[in-house]
Amino acid sequence: MFKLNFKIALRNILKNKSSSIINIVGLAIGLSSCLLLLFYAKYEWNYDQQFKNSRQIHQVMTNIYDEKQNVIRTIDLSANIVAATLKEKFPDIENIARTTDSYKRLLKHQNNSFKIESRYADPDFLKIFDYKFIAGNSDQALRDPNSIIITESLAMRLFGTTEALNKTLNFEDQVNLKVTGIIKDLPRNVTYHFEALAPWSLFETLNVWPLKTNWGNHSFYTLLKINEHADIDLLNLKLKGLVKQNFPLANEDVFIYPLHQLHLFGEFVNGKGVNGKIQEVRIFSAIAIGILIIACINFMNMATAQSQRRAKEVGIKKTIGATKKTLIFQFLTESFLITSISILFCIALVELSLPWFNNLLDIELKVNLLDPATLTMLLILLLVTSLAAGIYPAFFLSSFSPAKNLKANSQTGNSLGLRQMLVIIQFSFSIVLIACTITIYKQLQFIKNRPLGYQSSGLVEIPHEGLLYTKYDLLKSRLIASQAVLSVTQSSNSISRKESSIRGLEWPGMLPSGKEIDFDQIYTTSDFIKTTGITMVEGRDFSEKMASDTAAIMLSENAVKTMDLSRPIGARIRYQGAMRTVTGVFKDFVWGNQSKRTDPMVIAYAADISDAITMRLNPNQSIAKSLAGITNILKELNPNFPVDIRFIDKLNEEKLRNEATIANISNVFGALSIFISCMGLFGLSAYMAEQRTKEIGIRKVLGATIQELMRMLSVKFMKLVGLAVVLSVPIAWYLMNRWLLSFEIHTKLNLWIFVITAAFTLIVALLTVSWQTFKAATTNPVKALKQD
Repeated sequence: MFKLNFKIALRNILKNKSSSIINIVGLAIGLSSCLLLLFYAKYEWNYDQQFKNSRQIHQVMTNIYDEKQNVIRTIDLSANIVAATLKEKFPDIENIARTTDSYKRLLKHQNNSFKIESRYADPDFLKIFDYKFIAGNSDQALRDPNSIIITESLAMRLFGTTEALNKTLNFEDQVNLKVTGIIKDLPRNVTYHFEALAPWSLFETLNVWPLKTNWGNHSFYTLLKINEHADIDLLNLKLKGLVKQNFPLANEDVFIYPLHQLHLFGEFVNGKGVNGKIQEVRIFSAIAIGILIIACINFMNMATAQSQRRAKEVGIKKTIGATKKTLIFQFLTESFLITSISILFCIALVELSLPWFNNLLDIELKVNLLDPATLTMLLILLLVTSLAAGIYPAFFLSSFSPAKNLKANSQTGNSLGLRQMLVIIQFSFSIVLIACTITIYKQLQFIKNRPLGYQSSGLVEIPHEGLLYTKYDLLKSRLIASQAVLSVTQSSNSISRKESSIRGLEWPGMLPSGKEIDFDQIYTTSDFIKTTGITMVEGRDFSEKMASDTAAIMLSENAVKTMDLSRPIGARIRYQGAMRTVTGVFKDFVWGNQSKRTDPMVIAYAADISDAITMRLNPNQSIAKSLAGITNILKELNPNFPVDIRFIDKLNEEKLRNEATIANISNVFGALSIFISCMGLFGLSAYMAEQRTKEIGIRKVLGATIQELMRMLSVKFMKLVGLAVVLSVPIAWYLMNRWLLSFEIHTKLNLWIFVITAAFTLIVALLTVSWQTFKAATTNPVKALKQD
């Protein structure tokens, strides 16, 4: 029976070539789009879940309270003393370790040197994460202060082989380290990614400040693995007040949070993880399902539109004894065959588009078609799509009456109402997607065009590293003398990325709650304001000529307002336990997320804390010439380090990657949804025109013009699309309004967004049906009236 149904299905596919092509192409595009987006959703969902005990791995988080004990901020950083304290007090914690952020560090072996992604970590870090060692072992790899763990690919780059155990590497041109472990490369979808891992003891050897125990210094990440039977809620309850016991001035608590949820729910409100990458996963999953539904709707519409052609076939089969069940199985077999062919094209499309998709999202998504999970996903998609696309046509076509169907001019019942509804659903989804795309793009442009508060154009930075620490003054004078730059400054952080904050400041007239206010902070020396182009409101920048500036501080307008200082210049502020004098007030500038409000900020003088050197390029000289001059000087003064010049504008763009990703995905798959919808509309209009061939011939004989006939044939479809506009615009407005409210600073929803969306959709739909209606309207009436 199946073999016979398969042959009949294949004949029908070959007989109705145009509808088959529309169905197969539409389903292939829909399935490949769905598959890519589902693979991406799975990639994000699996973040930090590759480890054996991933459900036991947690991160220490910090809730910061206001004077009313409301959580004002939740951060993923903690003090360096937290790890030892928790390990001592809570036996449910099996392993706990501190780690730093990831930085580019210089590793050198003979003539091979690279700046690679590196972290410092405690030895227990290797017991929390079960990395796959191909050489060495996790028990001893980080015990020696002069040791280092590297990944397999880095070993190949440095040594040309993975047999590099016990070989020596030079680290940051400061110390020689022995390779005590080589691990398999880490996937991209892990939070704590690295190419090299150095011991925490080395971090303390090379830097004095990490040795100081300070409950108020949130500079490190603390990770732990808990007993599988531990009660997390009870443990977090016991952690309440721990910080206060050790640091009475603090108004904060630490708690532990599952690491595998942090990526998806990393944005906290009132101390609870409510948002994060999960927003993208939900959006992309909805788009994936929506596009597949549109493709299935095409199949249903095309199948029911051909009902008149299939009516006699059904009537004859029923007359010779075919049951309804048999006919349903036949039509489902046809649906299954078309979907199977579409799946083959879908696989080809996925393979071809995967490099583009990875580049678009800046990920490393790999698809192994032989993987059981992938095969299962394909099988589920095949079965679900076959049923979704074919179930209604199968029941609809198999329900025809044999007596009526065998009449020459029989009508097959009225499926027009359902087809109208399906067309409306198709275009409603597409319209929502287009409106959302425009709104996302508008928000992205709004954030990008937000005034930063400093002159980012022509501003570049380099890492402060190697010999540049002792040669900074020489570097500055050489760069200015070369005329490649106009000014140079050093600072603890890049001006493009928020990295540090402080609380516990004291100022004249301060209320007791003032010590709990967080201030953004940057350490710098002279010419910071001059180089960056920040606007001074009053006072002055730090100066090399003023010896007293070593105990000076500058405040932002927001900081002055927060402190309620009527005369800020000359005010004495207690900062880091020492009194400092305010020399200047500067306008607020965007330091962190461009979609968030600016926090109060302090800029303090400190010559011994610097990670970035920022330069203002000379606008009277070509950029290429300036960069070449800077490069030559850096190679001369710091020869062991590769030159790494970064444009601030480019770094600011990278901060908008998430929003840009959503915009790109919406653009591409919004266009595909419109394309699939229009393919279905094209095929549907062709069948509708064919069904009305004789009517068109009679109307032409009676004097109807081509324009009148085209209007008659098109108006029904345009009404459906118009109704889709009316129904979808409120939905799009609601969804985008909610999305925009997730930003502290956002654009407004304008009427023109929906006007443009409606006009674009109506024009595309009109162009789609125009060709078929024009062909029908220009048909020779004599031929039309002769048609059976």
